[in-house]
Parts: sequence; structure tokens; C-alpha cells
Amino acid sequence: MFRFFKKKTASVEPLPEDQPATPAPGPESSQDTSTEAPPMQASPSPADSTPAQGRRFMLSQALSGAPLGRQAQLPSLTTDGVEATELAPVPSADSAQHSSAVTQEQLEQVAEEQTAEQIAEQKTSWLAKLKGGLAKTGQSLGSLFVGVRVDEALFEELETALIMADAGVEATGQLMTALRAKVKRDRIEEADAVRQALKDVLAEHLKVLEKPFDVGHVKPLVVMITGVNGAGKTTSIGKLANALQQRGAKVLLAAGDTFRAAARQQLVEWGDRNNVSVIAQEGADPAAVAFDSVHAGRARGMDIVMVDTAGRLPTQLHLMDELKKIRRVIAKADPTAPHEVLLVVDGNSGQNVLSQIRSFDAAVGLTGLIVTKLDGTAKGGTLAAVAAGSQGTRPVPVYWIGVGEKMEDLQPFVAADFAAALVG
Repeated sequence: MFRFFKKKTASVEPLPEDQPATPAPGPESSQDTSTEAPPMQASPSPADSTPAQGRRFMLSQALSGAPLGRQAQLPSLTTDGVEATELAPVPSADSAQHSSAVTQEQLEQVAEEQTAEQIAEQKTSWLAKLKGGLAKTGQSLGSLFVGVRVDEALFEELETALIMADAGVEATGQLMTALRAKVKRDRIEEADAVRQALKDVLAEHLKVLEKPFDVGHVKPLVVMITGVNGAGKTTSIGKLANALQQRGAKVLLAAGDTFRAAARQQLVEWGDRNNVSVIAQEGADPAAVAFDSVHAGRARGMDIVMVDTAGRLPTQLHLMDELKKIRRVIAKADPTAPHEVLLVVDGNSGQNVLSQIRSFDAAVGLTGLIVTKLDGTAKGGTLAAVAAGSQGTRPVPVYWIGVGEKMEDLQPFVAADFAAALVG
């Protein structure tokens, strides 16, 4: 062991004559301490230094008031072969503000990118659900274009498939006339090209039903919801309230279906889920509930007041008269109301949708449609019949379509997307 210390001492090189063998001058405060450090025989090598020496050096610098910037650096320390880095300079206020601004910009950019990705994912998911709901018709039409020639036989098969998809004779005739003209004009000779041409013709045909739901032209916007039993009125109101809230609108619901107790409770639950107020009166006259709701919406500064009504069949004349009464009473509360009268129709009803539209339109004057349950066995061609004005109906705009039970499964109607899902 003694040989070890002798060997280590012998290995230390003598100091140059012009360099004093004294430690580096420290702060004045360190010289006033009661215990003096023993004189150093040699300048310590980096390998002999310890992290504790660096901490004592920083402490003495801080006590002396010396600035801890680049002027006060730790000596080069090594512990087990790891070299310590020097202290970074203290950032100024300007640089901190600049760093904060840059960080905020980056965060906003990332948020925008994430929002765009979410919108794209929701769009893709929605189209997949719509295509899946209309798969029965899509597969029927799509199979006709596999390995066939573009001739009259193909057109006849397409005509039959459209009629079977509930498009009706009148709408099918209009579509086939436009398709034949397009194929001839564009000199289409491939079956896949005919399929794309059918999508374009159908989208153009359905374009008359595509209309945005305007919520800003009047306040409050009074919306009256009607429909037959089991069409999904109450559920559609809950989903619609959520969709309108996403646009920044303040919504008030009116439980006008006083005939069925479960309907009132169901609407209250939808209101709780969406954090929306609901005007509900047990055993009250539905017209009185609608009247009070319009006044409440105006007093509370609401953007939209949606009035639910009891389900009824067009053949129930006394209930249709009650529906007319509700509309008249709403007009007493607001002479311009109701601003929108929507009919909720089941997408699985086929050609019966036309008779519903005709009857409700004659009674209360429809302004738009909500088509539900397209995720089931719906054929989807009914909308083509509505657009054609078949069976004495007029082309009432389709504001919303539903393809599921989730809140986001109620989306605005887009003719091109619907046509693409229908044709397959």
C-alpha cells in the first residue's frame, strides 16, 4: 500500500517555475472561514476531482455574489470517466418570451393538424357506415358491372335494379334517360366507366334535396319535429341538439309529446346528456307546451327551440288536426314561427315515405326531412323518388340522415356521398 502512494506521488509532474503552487483564488468570503485549507502540493488532475468539489465551488460563488453565467463555470469534472457539462447561461426575459411564443405557435399548429386528422377519420368512418347501411343496394348494382359489355342489356338490368331499390318507376325513368345520354355523349365503352357515370347522374339527380340547415337567420329559430310512430323523432332530436351545439348554438327542447310518458322522459334524458334545458309539463296540452317553450327560448336568449310532437299516422285525422293546432299556437307566440317543420322518416319504409311526405306537407307545410335508420336494411332509392317528385310529392330538402345509434351518426345529407354509397 505504501508503494502505491509513493508511485502515485512520483507520477505527479512538478509545476513550472512561473506558476505558483497555490490554489486558484476563490471569493473573498471563502478566505474568512475559520478553517484554512491545507496547501496543495500539486495541481489536481481532472481524474482526482469529485462532484462535491464542484458543488462547493458553486456555493462559494453564490455566497460571494458572483454571477452564475458563463463567467462562473464549473471546472471540468470527471467521475468514472463521465465529464460534466458547464452551466448554461441564464436566459433573458426577451428570449423567454420568444421561446414561449414559438412554443404556443407549435402547439396551435399541432392542434390544427390533430383536428384535421380527426375530421378526416370521422368522415371516413361516416362514409363506411353509410356504405355499409346501403350495402344491399350497392352490392346489387355493383355486381351488374362485372365482366359485361356496355349494351342495352346492361341498361335494362340497371333499370330493374333501381326499381327494386325503391327508386320508383318515375325516378328510374329519369335516371336511365340521363345515363343513356351521358354514355352516348362521352362515348363510354367500359362497364366501370358506366358505373361512375351512374354515380354522377344520381348525384346530380339528388342535388335538389341537398340544402344546408341555416341556424343564423332568426333568433330563436323555432323547429317543429313531426313524424309517424317509431320513426325515431325523439332520438333524432337528441342527436340534432348535439350537432347544433357543435356549431355553437344554444338549444332549448320542448317535450310536446305529452301522449306518451316515456317520450317525455326520454327527451329529458337526452337533454341531460347534451346539457340542454328541456321544457316538460306532465299532462299538459302539447300546444301549450310549445307556446311556453317559444317564450322561454326568447327570454333565455336561445338560438334554437325544438318542439317534439307525438307520433301519428296520416290516416288519424284527429291527430293531424292536433298537429295543425300546435302550428297555429306557435305562430301566436311568434308570428314568423315555426321557421322549420321537419318530418322524420324511417329509411326502411320504402315507397310509404312518399305518402307520409304528401300528408304531413298538406297538414303543416314541411320545410325539410330527417331520414333515419339507413344502417339497417334500407334500400335507399326512396330519396331518388322524392327528388323526382313522384306520386304527387314535391322534392322536400333532406337536411340530415342517420346511420346508427351514436351521437355522431346523424350527419348532413350530401348528394355525392349518398350516390357513391348507393351505387357501390
